[in-house]
Amino acid sequence: MADDEAKKAKQAEIERKRAEVRKRMEEASKAKKAKKGFMTPERKKKLRLLLRKKAAEELKKEQERKAAERRRIIEERCGKAKNLEDANEDSIKHIGKEYHNRMNTREDQKCDLEYEVKKKDCEISDLNAQVNDLRGKFVKPTLKKVSKYENKFAKLQKKAAEFNFRNQLKVVKKKEFTLEEEDKEKKPDWSKKGDSKVKEETEAEA
Repeated sequence: MADDEAKKAKQAEIERKRAEVRKRMEEASKAKKAKKGFMTPERKKKLRLLLRKKAAEELKKEQERKAAERRRIIEERCGKAKNLEDANEDSIKHIGKEYHNRMNTREDQKCDLEYEVKKKDCEISDLNAQVNDLRGKFVKPTLKKVSKYENKFAKLQKKAAEFNFRNQLKVVKKKEFTLEEEDKEKKPDWSKKGDSKVKEETEAEA
């Protein structure tokens, strides 16, 4: 009886430990699943919409800020519009003179700014050249576009001029390569003797 009770107690202890281990494993797996599945597709979609909305708001604010800055600069440089409906001739002349003087000052400022910009550009180009020299980097010059086919044709013409076919031919003096007509034109030796006799007779008669 005592042995049976000891076995039962031992078996119960083993079962209890197994249940605890199983419970811990289930809790760990649930925690992993909950952590892994935090960003569900619905949450991702909602977050994407919120980011787009925030970006649109920031862009709108930036555009409004630029427009306000532009209006401020225009009002500062050009001034507010004058009321010309109730103005007389002297006031209109005064307003025109004022605008003329303002235009001259703005043109002077424009020329000064353009000169400063050109000066800064020259300084930047000089500094870039110095940096490239220190690095030992060669700046490639801008090359003109040339058709590759023109170069090929020029090379072919040059090769054709160098290669003269007639100069490559050899002079052949063998009789086997002479034409039959040339052989026919040649007279035999006995005909030459007859011709010489005829010439002598004609000379004697003369």
